[in-house]
Amino acid sequence: MSKPLVHTPEGVRDIYGEEYLRKLMVEEKLHHSLRSYGYQDIQTPTFEFFDVFSREIGTTPSRELYKFFDKEGNTLVLRPDFTPSMARCAAKYFMDETLPIRFSYLGNTFTNTSNLQGKLKEVTQLGAELIQEPSVEADGEMIALMVEALKSSGLEDFQVSIGQVEYFKGICSQAGLDEETEDELRDYISSKNFFGAQELLERKAIRRDYCEILLKVNDLFGSAEALQRAKELVSNERSLQAVERLEELYRVLCEYGVERYVSFDLGLLSKYHYYTGVIFKAYTYGVGDAVAKGGRYDNLLKYFGKEAPAIGFVIVVDDLLEALARQKKVPRLRADGVLIIYEEGRFRDALKKAKELRAQQIPAELIPAISGADSSDTGSFDKNVKIYREKSKNHMQKAFYYMPAEGGCMEELLDRN
Repeated sequence: MSKPLVHTPEGVRDIYGEEYLRKLMVEEKLHHSLRSYGYQDIQTPTFEFFDVFSREIGTTPSRELYKFFDKEGNTLVLRPDFTPSMARCAAKYFMDETLPIRFSYLGNTFTNTSNLQGKLKEVTQLGAELIQEPSVEADGEMIALMVEALKSSGLEDFQVSIGQVEYFKGICSQAGLDEETEDELRDYISSKNFFGAQELLERKAIRRDYCEILLKVNDLFGSAEALQRAKELVSNERSLQAVERLEELYRVLCEYGVERYVSFDLGLLSKYHYYTGVIFKAYTYGVGDAVAKGGRYDNLLKYFGKEAPAIGFVIVVDDLLEALARQKKVPRLRADGVLIIYEEGRFRDALKKAKELRAQQIPAELIPAISGADSSDTGSFDKNVKIYREKSKNHMQKAFYYMPAEGGCMEELLDRN
């Protein structure tokens, strides 16, 4: 091949230097929030059997999966979504557990989306799952935790939209929609395509009164007052219970003190069909998609042999970082290291200093001095520090310069501005 292989495939990218340091800092802040609620870390494989993400489970469509085969002929996929993996783990390792299980995780997911969508195909996700807890208090805990985690990252202006899958499904059931029509209508409503939804319902000859109700679902959004309008629109018990659950949830969120961050949207749905109840997404300006999302999935674990309710959320770290950057709220990097520059014959002294600093948990970077400078005066020190200043500005707060023969050592605080 004539060209060197320095480029990445479409939809993936390298992250390094200052950007990666900031990413690690944000991940650390998010992880600390999850730990403060008692969530325990778990790591699952990057690839799983195809059936873990099958159509029956209701996760990512097959066409968007990266699929390959092992030596035995099994179909494997790079994970597109953490939730089914969490459900599999809970069923495998906690089959007989009856108390609530709290998982937290951090890793990359892979989705083979179209290049036209402008999305990364590999993204970092951090999330939490609360298993074997069906209560509305559990719903409140997850949303409150997500809000606190986003705030800990430095994000201030965001809104969590909350919906209820059962509200929509109750209307569909009352209207007599078959599964295929319901899935197609779900896609139109979730993308706010009013005309597509209207055309579908007319083509399926759905009763006019039911059509009007289904089309009005998109208008049911806003503050807690939207729940009253949602309740007045329907008469079936399934949808009414869904609204009552949201009313209870709002009271729980008020107890957490996060009500200013939440609003309601009964037209909020997801491409993941395993969601069974409350569903939520966090939006902020600067990015076109939700920076965090989650919901209740009470039927998912049964596909892996364990009957247990569950709820979870995920924060898309890459989108969150983009939002923080555009809002000029990226975290400041900690300058906690020392740069040690040494000339010929002074390596031993420089190394001794580096060992002392590292023993005190202070990062120390050893670099040989550049050649061609007059090392007999301070000019050599100034020239070396100037050259290395840009390189080390992200994480160095001080420079030591070990000069030759006379055994001197110069020191300078690096400018942090």
